[in-house]
Amino acid sequence: MQSPGAQDNVSVSQGVRMMFYLMKPSETAFPTVEEVPDYVKKATPFFISLILLELATSWILKGKPPGRLDDILTSMSAGVVSRLPSLFFRSLEVTSYIYIWENYRLVDLPWDSPWTWYLTFLGVDFGYYWFHRMAHEINIIWAAHQAHHSSEDYNLSTALRQSVLQQYSSWIFYSPLALFIPPPVFAVHIQFNLLYQFWIHTEVVRSLGPLELILNTPSHHRVHHGRNRYCIDKNYAGTLIIWDRMFGTFEAENERVVYGLTHPIDTFEPFKVQFHHLLYIWNTFWATPGFFHKFSVLFKGPGWGPGKPRLGLSEEIPEVTGQEVPLSSAASQLLKMYTVLQFAVMLAFYEETFANAESPGSRRGNSPLLDVPNPAQIWPFEASGPIFIICIRDFLFCLHCFLGSKKHETTHRWLLEVAQLQTALLVLSVIHGRSLLQKERCLTYCLQELLS
Repeated sequence: MQSPGAQDNVSVSQGVRMMFYLMKPSETAFPTVEEVPDYVKKATPFFISLILLELATSWILKGKPPGRLDDILTSMSAGVVSRLPSLFFRSLEVTSYIYIWENYRLVDLPWDSPWTWYLTFLGVDFGYYWFHRMAHEINIIWAAHQAHHSSEDYNLSTALRQSVLQQYSSWIFYSPLALFIPPPVFAVHIQFNLLYQFWIHTEVVRSLGPLELILNTPSHHRVHHGRNRYCIDKNYAGTLIIWDRMFGTFEAENERVVYGLTHPIDTFEPFKVQFHHLLYIWNTFWATPGFFHKFSVLFKGPGWGPGKPRLGLSEEIPEVTGQEVPLSSAASQLLKMYTVLQFAVMLAFYEETFANAESPGSRRGNSPLLDVPNPAQIWPFEASGPIFIICIRDFLFCLHCFLGSKKHETTHRWLLEVAQLQTALLVLSVIHGRSLLQKERCLTYCLQELLS
């Protein structure tokens, strides 16, 4: 059992172990959701450390980095964008869970029992398997999940390429657990299940021997990310591969895996990566005749069409030749380095903004998982919020212009970008230690800059 203040004390040892689901029940048992740490937020330095370790290992073993800079930046930007709703809205997975628990639970299992902990481990992983499987078999859910599969590289940054929309469907598959599993136990495992899946996005680790029989491993998950025909709709596991073995969706890695979507989107533009399939569904829905066919466009597989099976025809999946060339940006190395600079600045404000959002004075309550940051409390008093929004706007603009399919490499664009970057840095330096009135004036300026 943890003390009320324990949520602020995740040690380095615990940080490493939480990335591999090696935390013990005794150190992750909390009586209330308010005391459960935001493990995902605290994992940021471990994400970066493991990415750097993968980079060094790949250079040593293969003589090259594990991925391309433009693809890595796109993946990491998707990870940041996927976290933005938490600045304004409650965690839907946890709040819906609590609502069901408080109104419909059947039994009260003890929150501090190791048996409850291990049962929740299995229950969350089982729920994730079915959510993940439906995310590939139901077109409207795939519209969110496809963002994660759009990378043509496979490295740890790919794990961060998350959808901003995915949580709005995943909560459904965990709801049955709320009939008997206490919310704080669920809140711990929903995070650990996600964190475990970070390290399996790598080509550096080839095989884990006998553990391949039980655990989801890099080898198994490489198959899941492949666009080879033998890889399609396989290996949905989160932590345990036993679910795929039980339900007939397991496939071992054999021939070389080619990564990405079966029909690559050929862009690094962040908004197209997130939302292009929604536009495809919209157009297909209106072009398809008949009510039931329109319904099928939404709720059958992405490959479905009139007269086809629910999940489409496997022979329509393009053959992999092994000669596929991943998309590469035509931007110069200088432009790419400038985009890296924009990302670094944005990431610094990202950390500060989320830290402010989690501070007790910025919340209506005390839970880092439940409470909504109050913009009226945070932004007039903290510089990081509006400046972060400006910085992420500038960074996404860089990705759109320099790494996307459009060409905007003009002197005016460069001057605009440099001016916006300098503005953000200047505002941060000026606002520090100033009076409330000065901060409010700065906020007004930032918002005007944001809307310009």
